[in-house]
Amino acid sequence: MQHLKQAFVAVLAASVFSTVALAAPTDYKGKTIKIVIPYGPGGTYDKYGVVFSNHLGKHIPGKPNIILQHMPGAGGVKAMNWAFNVMPKDGLNMIVPLDNAVVNQLMRPEKMRFDARKFTWVGSSNQTNIVMVVRNDAGITKLDDMKNKQVIGSTSGKSSTGYIFPSLLKGLFGYKIKMVTGYKGSSKSILAVERGETQMAAFNWLAWASKVPHWFEGDKPFASPVAQIGVFRDPDLPKSVPMVSDLVSDEKDSKVVDFIKVLGLLGRGLALPPGVDPANVKTLRTAYDKMNADPQFAAELQKRRLRLIPSKGAEIQKIVNDAVENASPDVVKHARKLIFGGES
Repeated sequence: MQHLKQAFVAVLAASVFSTVALAAPTDYKGKTIKIVIPYGPGGTYDKYGVVFSNHLGKHIPGKPNIILQHMPGAGGVKAMNWAFNVMPKDGLNMIVPLDNAVVNQLMRPEKMRFDARKFTWVGSSNQTNIVMVVRNDAGITKLDDMKNKQVIGSTSGKSSTGYIFPSLLKGLFGYKIKMVTGYKGSSKSILAVERGETQMAAFNWLAWASKVPHWFEGDKPFASPVAQIGVFRDPDLPKSVPMVSDLVSDEKDSKVVDFIKVLGLLGRGLALPPGVDPANVKTLRTAYDKMNADPQFAAELQKRRLRLIPSKGAEIQKIVNDAVENASPDVVKHARKLIFGGES
């Protein structure tokens, strides 16, 4: 009996030790972490990724080296699908995830080979409203001008927020909007507007403010923001730029806008693929929170014209899980119809 008792104590001690070891910070000394960027260089996904790579490592035990890998394609979906199904689950690989991951997963499940709930969300450093900007020589002084005058927009693909938001406006209000896809990220899409290939694009305000702030200056600005979608008004935009949620009165349409606008809360951050060891998750989430609180991190963001609006990984995880699990099939169906019509 005494031997059994001693054996039980030994097993219990081993179990406790195992649990403690599992929760202990993982040492990353001598290792390299890779962050995948789902678009080409120059956009806000890339810019935040660069700052993450400059600062996150010093808050991780062992101070690992951090490198970036760009994987553009299909409006960022190529990288998301790869991260979910192929990315190594060793705690050394992460992605700057799409802020529209939940919206796309529910509206275009045949294209999205991932479940946003099964990613492990490490944290976020910004929240992003999507803002439509139109060249002033396009003759659009207010949104309803697009009911009679066609506007051509540029974006990467149908899964991008740069396609979803203008197409939602087209579906809601009958605007004459034509989207041209195939541009590699926000930088190329914005360049197309500058060259006159297109007249409009829709990205988060930081993309505009960090790339082409001169467009909006002076007595005769080159372009103007005409609409935004998000949970809260963007603090850097004039109050005259309307929230789409304030423009819809139909209850069915309002529910679609409420569904789409959640994407801004995910912002710019990091996520791990499914199946990463809990010890690594704890280490990386703790390091991310420390980075968000680091004055040097905030200073570099400010230098690059980027904002810091921090969120913890567990908070983002709950937002994602709730959004997927609580989405009404009727709302998703109506959103798909408004945005994609008969297309997929």
